[in-house]
Amino acid sequence: MKMIEVSQIAAEQLVLELSNPDLRENALLELSKKRELYQDLALLLWNSFGTIAALLQEIVSIYPVLSPPNLTPAQSNRVCNALALLQCVASHPDTRMLFLNAHIPLYLYPFLNTTSKSRPFEYLRLTSLGVIGALVKVDDTEVISFLLSTEIIPLCLRTMELGSELSKTVATFIVQKILLDDVGLDYVCTTAERFFAVGRVLGNMVAALAEQPSSRLLKHIIRCYLRLSDNRRLDNRACDALRSCLPEMLRDATFNTCLREDQTTRRWLQQLLHNVGVNRVPPLQAGAGFDHNMMVA
Repeated sequence: MKMIEVSQIAAEQLVLELSNPDLRENALLELSKKRELYQDLALLLWNSFGTIAALLQEIVSIYPVLSPPNLTPAQSNRVCNALALLQCVASHPDTRMLFLNAHIPLYLYPFLNTTSKSRPFEYLRLTSLGVIGALVKVDDTEVISFLLSTEIIPLCLRTMELGSELSKTVATFIVQKILLDDVGLDYVCTTAERFFAVGRVLGNMVAALAEQPSSRLLKHIIRCYLRLSDNRRLDNRACDALRSCLPEMLRDATFNTCLREDQTTRRWLQQLLHNVGVNRVPPLQAGAGFDHNMMVA
């Protein structure tokens, strides 16, 4: 018997075991560890009787320990294994819209609404963000429209302020992907309240990065700003508003070293400053070559 056939049989057996409360914990662990090895696991999970219900039962079962925060590492690991399988379903082209139409992302929002910085909660938020990130990774206006009908923007902004660097990075990536869709950009720019809420959080993150730089996170932040500065959509008043909330640290030499090896992000930053009519403050002599590269990139 071929190895692929053996793997498929093993996957089917483990999926069956998800419906048995006594066998579920081990099945969750094994499936989440080997999910990349099983062909079309998403279809198997979605089409097997009672499987999605069992995964949702795992999620709902820890709601009571979210507030007050009493989540143990073991509970967090177990529910994150269930979330990893849901991410598999969210990623597959044949199950993505079924996943959305069942409103399954809403079951994850209580996790994103938590504020405890303990490791079990941070792992829970990060894994939940991974599910949403899988949805937005493929450019699909229908996905963006669904997410905008929920509280995803405020929840991501909360994580961007309170989460670990990795959680902040994933949350900012989600906001970036929403903004890159015209529907998402229109949503954020429709009211001053939404526009400034996003701008305020991005500004706070830039200030924090001046103390603890992260080129990966900064790249997503600058891409968000650049999209907000889209000249085709920005009237004079909106341009003034964006210019007023753009951190000084993006205009001077604060992040020269952080961006030295990232030509793409340097180009984005230069385009952003051009779009809002801001001249980059000349850096110290030691960074002159870097700034020249930005101007010609």
